[in-house]
Amino acid sequence: MPLTSRDTGAFRQAAIAEALRGCRLFTDLDPTALAEVVDACALKSLSKGEYLFREGDPSEGFYVLRRGSINIHRISSEGKEQVICIFHPPESFAEVGLATVDTYPANAIALESSQVVLVRKHDFRELIRRRPELALRMLGSMSFHLKHLVQLIEDLKFKQIEARFASWLLRQAGSPSGATPAVVHLEMSKKTLAAQLGVASETLSRTLAKFRDEGLILVEGKAITLLNPAGIMRYQSHEV
Repeated sequence: MPLTSRDTGAFRQAAIAEALRGCRLFTDLDPTALAEVVDACALKSLSKGEYLFREGDPSEGFYVLRRGSINIHRISSEGKEQVICIFHPPESFAEVGLATVDTYPANAIALESSQVVLVRKHDFRELIRRRPELALRMLGSMSFHLKHLVQLIEDLKFKQIEARFASWLLRQAGSPSGATPAVVHLEMSKKTLAAQLGVASETLSRTLAKFRDEGLILVEGKAITLLNPAGIMRYQSHEV
């Protein structure tokens, strides 16, 4: 029997609720409050390479990633792409649009087939007025993103590429112990990773080769095995 519009609507509501429950912003939110947030949301699907928004577009709200991955970046006056962050489920992003910002300050593009939950700005602001505790959750999320931006600026300004790459590997591996190998799965192209680290693709390739030749990593397709986490940690302190 074909699905009715009511069935489709119920499925979308359930999908939104599932995505929100997995997001740090809405963890442990009581069922009534969660249902109210769901009512302020919409689902949006994106094809690989499709823009969710561009820098300067009017801010519709913020997003929770349900499936896929989203690249947040800016383009310099010289046309160089600087990746700010790559988001994966169930992370949230673009919360800054809830404050005084009327437009998005960066670009967001799908690195693969993706689906996001749009939390509509106007509806969520009204919800915050009724449930002030949501404002504290938003502050926590924005503080987390600010910490990431500060770390990004510090890495780009003060650290050599080897130190940046070492820090990235260790973060992705969950800060492994010095003697235990760990595996990082590269969920983006090397070109995108190079842009995130603020270098050319050729520079990243040379750094990968250097780490491999020193026995620090093993690269097999999209998998990077950290053979010597302690050795990689020593590169973290290398400054410009």
